[in-house]
Amino acid sequence: MAEDLTIATGSKKEQYEALLPQVKGLLDGETDLIANLANVAAALKEQFGWLWVGFYLVRNDELVLGPFQGPVACTRIKKGRGVCGASWAKAEALIVPDVEKFPGHIACSSLSRSEIVLPLLKEGVVAGVLDVDSTELNTFDETDKIYLEKIIQFISL
Repeated sequence: MAEDLTIATGSKKEQYEALLPQVKGLLDGETDLIANLANVAAALKEQFGWLWVGFYLVRNDELVLGPFQGPVACTRIKKGRGVCGASWAKAEALIVPDVEKFPGHIACSSLSRSEIVLPLLKEGVVAGVLDVDSTELNTFDETDKIYLEKIIQFISL
């Protein structure tokens, strides 16, 4: 079966609405976590063209780099450090309009200007995070948060 993605146009909401069933279809029947994370990262990067889309997974006391699309990235992040570590520590989504103004921001890429990070929960515990970076300021908003949360709910951890 071909795993082609149909790139949608229109408003951000319309793009997410078109992407949701496609992501669900990519994940249906596949039990391998790494394969599923890789396809979600690729689908989001293809649809929106963001700088970086990827996952960090909790391994002992660190977030460890998982599947991603974009430039090379930080490999390990401590709890509470940077946007990813803060999202992990707070167990909540963080939208950062300007990463330069985020205390302790970790600059994995100097091209990153704004970011959204969402925790991946397994039985109420953070098992990882979805991290998305943009080259533009103020890229992410509540619409992204709502739809990215829907997408990560498709992932079986």
